Amino acid sequence: MEAFLLDGRKTTMETPSEENQDQRQDKRGCFECCIKCLGGVPYASLVATILCFSGVALFCGCGHVALTGTVTILETHFSKVTSDHAMLTDVIQLMQYVIYGIASFFFLYGIILLAEGFYTTSAVKELHSEFKTTICGRCISGMFVFLTYILGVAWLGVFGFSAVPVFLFYNMWSTCAAMRSPIANLTNIDSICVDVRQYGIIPWNATPGKACGSTLGDICNTSEFYLSYHLYIVACAGAGATVIALLIYMMATTYNFAVLKFKSREDCCTKF
Repeated sequence: MEAFLLDGRKTTMETPSEENQDQRQDKRGCFECCIKCLGGVPYASLVATILCFSGVALFCGCGHVALTGTVTILETHFSKVTSDHAMLTDVIQLMQYVIYGIASFFFLYGIILLAEGFYTTSAVKELHSEFKTTICGRCISGMFVFLTYILGVAWLGVFGFSAVPVFLFYNMWSTCAAMRSPIANLTNIDSICVDVRQYGIIPWNATPGKACGSTLGDICNTSEFYLSYHLYIVACAGAGATVIALLIYMMATTYNFAVLKFKSREDCCTKF
């Protein structure tokens, strides 16, 4: 709307409807910007990162405490001579140090894969029109695909290995539960034993090597046994969650590599 000032100059005056229209356009621009930013989030990599951090934290934290409780149980009830379980103690300490390294590595690796997911998703959504793929970027993406597949296979082995102590502790717990059942009164309780030497944990010459009757029942009632048993279960669940996270990472990194390869071909075609 045009108007004239007293000195004859012409000016424009906006009506209320025009002002409301400008405000709606500004709000629409902010909304579209938010939608575009949300569209650039790699949700698969984000979910995999959260699941990976949670699984690794559960596996490493619970596994470390459970291994310490296992040493205490063996030293107190199954192997009174230090030289008999000295090698096992060294192996458990080595595994605890490996747990520290696993936690640090996967914390860094998860962040790197999440950043790579943001990088590739930006290419897919074309948030930056000047985006161009490079040979180095495609090689790095291919390296992540290969490394993630290797780690996925390795963690399948870790998941299976973490189920072994759960199985051993479950056998001991079920034996203690059987002694407390009414059927156990028909037999001699002292004849019900658990011999850990048959699992290869300690040598056959270790003393006493096994626990029977009321001694076994007392072991099952200790806080070390109860805590270690449940921590091994949680650690096994954490290893399973990490395997699922790595499977998601496998799909995400493979897709990202395919996108970068397609983008590089598109760039070659648009040069001419």
